[in-house]
Amino acid sequence: MRQEPLALRRGRGATGRGALWIAALLLAAPVAAQAPEGGPPPPQPVTVVTLDATDVTLTATLPGRVVASGIAEVRPQVNGIITERLFQEGAEVALGDPLYRIDSASYEAQVAAAEAQVAQARAEVETTSRDAERLEELLSRKIASQQNYDEAAGARDSAAAALQVAQAQLQAAQIDLERTTIRAPLAGFIGRSLTTQGTLVTSGQAAPLAVIRNIDPVLVDVTQSAAEILEWRRGLAAERLAAAAPEVSLTLADGTSYEQKGLLTVAEANVNEETGVVTLRMEFPNPEKLLLPGMYVQVELPQGVAENVVLAPQEGVSFDQRGRPVALVVNAENVVEPRELDVIAARDSSWIVRDGLGAGDRIIVEGLQKTGPGATVAPEERGAAPAGGDAAGAAPAPATDGG
Repeated sequence: MRQEPLALRRGRGATGRGALWIAALLLAAPVAAQAPEGGPPPPQPVTVVTLDATDVTLTATLPGRVVASGIAEVRPQVNGIITERLFQEGAEVALGDPLYRIDSASYEAQVAAAEAQVAQARAEVETTSRDAERLEELLSRKIASQQNYDEAAGARDSAAAALQVAQAQLQAAQIDLERTTIRAPLAGFIGRSLTTQGTLVTSGQAAPLAVIRNIDPVLVDVTQSAAEILEWRRGLAAERLAAAAPEVSLTLADGTSYEQKGLLTVAEANVNEETGVVTLRMEFPNPEKLLLPGMYVQVELPQGVAENVVLAPQEGVSFDQRGRPVALVVNAENVVEPRELDVIAARDSSWIVRDGLGAGDRIIVEGLQKTGPGATVAPEERGAAPAGGDAAGAAPAPATDGG
């Protein structure tokens, strides 16, 4: 067998060993690049929201019931038989519209009798007046005595008084006759008739003939606890009440908002001993007659204005072991800071924060479980475009050197 030269055999051995070394270096290079020994961990990515300061109107949602602004029960003022109903049930009536008619025959007779008594009394006045005038002239001529004149003058005055009585009786009879037509004491919507033709009714009876309700405007009665009333009438809350909007909003039973705004008209000056609440009354226009008495509604009652507060997303606020609201904020160096908050109330999906957060603060809303106070993070604004532009996977342009 032919043997190769020693130099060639040595060259091939060196080449094989070199190839193995290069391969080992290539395999080790990525591992060294990915996990350098002793290096700091990369910043944890978190999602933040930058806060703004604003003025917020504080409201209280209170349940209430719609009440008619005017209610009148129709009752007769004279006795008699109902002969006719003059209105359409459920219709709108005006003040003074005729509603029922009572048999008026007996009242017409009373008016006629009273008129006759007035005529009789007036004739008596004329007779006694002439007698008194005649005796006065005779007395001046010393023909009649003073006693005769005094008697004639007394008869004249008595007849005049009797005439006044007769005229008053005539007026009363005319009023009773007028009341045989029962008229609407209030403008509004009249309900169903609670009596029928042929019914005997009496003056001042307990049962009404019908009920009229005025529903434009309407009233809404709501209740608020005495503790809440005290809270808003004391301290800083009392100052905020002065800046509260006077208009009141209404939510209907189906969850829709009522277009018209109302006004707080009265707050009762006493607390219900059984329930511990205070009744508040609002007035709302009702031109379309959409609100009906007895309807259940929700009222948004302004309680004041919180000035220079922030709306912190609720997902960025937690509560410590003592129940105090806290949040994590990213400072200018991208270091996490804990904040203890002074929360006034909730508004939709946010907390109204009076102290602990301010305009420009970046509150962490995602990634809270992966970081903590003092940690360095990589914040990304919620809703912002990803870093590196809008195009996904686009490579950055190479930097150009001036040389």
